[in-house]
Amino acid sequence: MDHAAVLALYDRDMREGARPESSDARVERTGGVVRHVGGEGGWSGVLWSDLDSGDADAVIAEQVAYFTGLGHEFEWKLYGHDRPADLAQRLAAAGFTADPEETLMIGETVDQLMDAEPPVGVRIVPVTDRAGVELMVEANERAFGHDGSWLRDLLLARLTAEPDAIVALVAMAGDVPVSSARMELIPGTRFAGLWGGGTVEGWRGRGVYRALIAHRARIAADRGYRYLQVDASDQSRPILERLGFAPLSTTTPYVYAR
Repeated sequence: MDHAAVLALYDRDMREGARPESSDARVERTGGVVRHVGGEGGWSGVLWSDLDSGDADAVIAEQVAYFTGLGHEFEWKLYGHDRPADLAQRLAAAGFTADPEETLMIGETVDQLMDAEPPVGVRIVPVTDRAGVELMVEANERAFGHDGSWLRDLLLARLTAEPDAIVALVAMAGDVPVSSARMELIPGTRFAGLWGGGTVEGWRGRGVYRALIAHRARIAADRGYRYLQVDASDQSRPILERLGFAPLSTTTPYVYAR
């Protein structure tokens, strides 16, 4: 895989060419940025920018004024290869707060198609209704230790409005959810986004995470997606590297609260 070429393709397809995440959201391209304006309860933020040291501060101020005028909290999704080189410092000076850095990792779908079955006693179940969503939220809360109401809202909205654009899965040990994951599919791009992948303590290191990646890869391949993309935490990065995913950049959410 040509890392520089794939990163440029990712920037073009997924950032500069971003699509709205829901029917009541919109994407706007103005003043050297591409921004996403979420619908009711949706995500708002800057996805891509083309700035230099001469105009960066003014453009940051414009985005702050725009989103606060709408009454939205928003996020500037900063990538390690974005310019100018001191954009992170400029965002901090403008009042943004950085969330933990993650690693943008990309792998070829075909490399993840090996038979990777879950451990004995665990089965992977598609999530298509409210009961499945509740199981997925339970697994997520137990895995990550925080409230999963945001995930419930996201899944119910997406499964209702765009069921073909999301794949949601829960791993069950008997009647108990032990892991969950989802995949975002954006028509017209070559990237399928892998999200979640949280496994309950006690089931980690037993192949559940790997099985969920392989399961989603098979679906992505069937639908014609060449690449799998993950914003990886420090915990998941070494696992993904062993599976052949390449770290191409970093990504840090810079949040501006009203």
